[in-house]
Amino acid sequence: MKITELLQKETMVLDLQADSKAGVIDELVNVLDKAGNLSDPASFKEAIHGRENESSTGIGEGIAIPHAKTQAVKTPAIAFGRSHEGTDYESLDGQPAHLFFMIAASEGANQDHLQTLSRLSTLLMDETFRADLLQASSEDEILKLVDQKEEEKLGADEKEQQQAAQVENQERSTPRILAVTGCPTGIAHTFMAADALKEKAKEKGLSIKVETNGSNGIDNALTSEEIAGADGIIIASDTKVEMSRFDGRPVLIKGVSDGMKKPEELIDQVTNGEVPVYHADGAEEEDGSQDSKGRTGFYKHLMNGVSNMLPFVVGGGVLMAVSFFFGINSAEQGHEDYNAFAATLNSIGADHAFQLMVAVLAGFIAMSIADRPGFAPGMIGGLLATTGGAGFLGGLIAGFLAGYTANLMKKALAGLPKVFDGIKTILFYPVLNIFIVGLLMAVVINPPVSWLTQTLQDLLSGMGTGNIVLLGIILGGMMSVDMGGPVNKASYTFGIAMIDAGNFAPMAAIMAGGMVPPLGIALATSLFRRKFAKEERDAGLSSYFMGAFFITEGAIPFAAADPGRVIPASVAGSAVAGGLAMLFSAGLPAPHGGIFVVPTIQGTNPLLYIAAILIGMMVTALLTGILKRPVK
Repeated sequence: MKITELLQKETMVLDLQADSKAGVIDELVNVLDKAGNLSDPASFKEAIHGRENESSTGIGEGIAIPHAKTQAVKTPAIAFGRSHEGTDYESLDGQPAHLFFMIAASEGANQDHLQTLSRLSTLLMDETFRADLLQASSEDEILKLVDQKEEEKLGADEKEQQQAAQVENQERSTPRILAVTGCPTGIAHTFMAADALKEKAKEKGLSIKVETNGSNGIDNALTSEEIAGADGIIIASDTKVEMSRFDGRPVLIKGVSDGMKKPEELIDQVTNGEVPVYHADGAEEEDGSQDSKGRTGFYKHLMNGVSNMLPFVVGGGVLMAVSFFFGINSAEQGHEDYNAFAATLNSIGADHAFQLMVAVLAGFIAMSIADRPGFAPGMIGGLLATTGGAGFLGGLIAGFLAGYTANLMKKALAGLPKVFDGIKTILFYPVLNIFIVGLLMAVVINPPVSWLTQTLQDLLSGMGTGNIVLLGIILGGMMSVDMGGPVNKASYTFGIAMIDAGNFAPMAAIMAGGMVPPLGIALATSLFRRKFAKEERDAGLSSYFMGAFFITEGAIPFAAADPGRVIPASVAGSAVAGGLAMLFSAGLPAPHGGIFVVPTIQGTNPLLYIAAILIGMMVTALLTGILKRPVK
């Protein structure tokens, strides 16, 4: 399939009017919608903004390729926009973007469609082609330029494949480099990084093979023979890559943007022998490192533990909350309100799920750091934290302690003869790691952390009304600062720790604060319709549901489009809701569920808790309406 079968005159804007990134996206989405390519323009735009939140598709050199693969696309298409003055698109090189190609891929797009879309990405690497597009005077001229360049590229690819086959049959005289590229959507960045690496290797006279992990699966897969004979392997990916096959080989792990923007630097590191040997057992240190999205190793390990712990917290918390429907003392044997079914629910939630959650947290933190050897000591350390009174905070410490202890043990035993390789995994690692972590937790960690946990619990229990309200304001506001990011997760994690300690008030403030942003913005789209485009008003309807179910991320598309106005309004409303929840003495044993768990509120009438959320929702809606400008 040719590119011009997807790029039509009806989907071109040769003189974009937008002066912002959000404006460019709006214009191009409207063009695709008018051309009949979208079944749900609001959902498609939300998917585009979601991709932009992961990393900007402004790849530099004056180009931006916003893209999404979603069911909201009725017919795969490409929209082209051009801005002679240039628009700030938050490009990787910090320069204005002039050429915009918005790729709309449907969920059912076949391999031909996806290969065609990826081919466009590779054509744009040519500086002369970009200059010609900027100077073109009509839509027909642009289509002609694209056709000519595509034919030239297809011919060059065929020739390159023939040359590669010849090289394979000759004895190697230059280093052999392998690479793997991948991005979250697998449409543009994946193939642009691959082409950048191939082009730079060709300039240097080096032989390279690149495996792409794109939307249509793995192409040009690396074989075990190629991996065994490679001088170095470059991983330029923002998605998960099967790494066990590279055990014992020199591997350079970077983000896909590095593959696009720094191909020469990556290749030079391989040819200069500056690449560490990768070990599939996770022996390499990650402390202080950053992943492709700039998140530190600490945060990545913590989130691995929290995400695996959540099913225990949510499942156990909701079951425990449901048991209170039968009476606040219904689980206490001998009490006049005792109910056997309620007692069973409470036991499953509190005595089993909650007893496991800290151990699971610690186990998966340790596993993130040290792979399998860290899991057992992490679980044991977390269980010791639970039984020793150190609770959630002790579990965090146990997870990192177990992970780095396991890594140190791998290094300490690395010099053993190979005959011991099998017994290391099943005997030496578990015995020594569990012994060290268990001893340190029982003797060194648990006593002070247990005291600190109890002190914090006593402090919260003894807070006056003013301090309690202030805490609710802070926790509620934090939920809206980055809507699912580290600040949001810090607040939510604190709430889980307090549930573990038996204090349900912080979680009530946190859930109220997390429900407000999507609810408040949805209300704003209904009350202040002139301040929002039609697509945003349509998206506002879905935000009502997401807010009601405690999905704070439902507000992200609006915040991404106008952060300077939407985020302050959301933080204000969330802070008000959190403070009121504390003022009303609300307590929430269930850490998720939104409207479904409101009936389980303790300490106050559930209607007062709903009132706190509604008031916060009104604050966000009114501030959003005041701050936002009318849509032109």
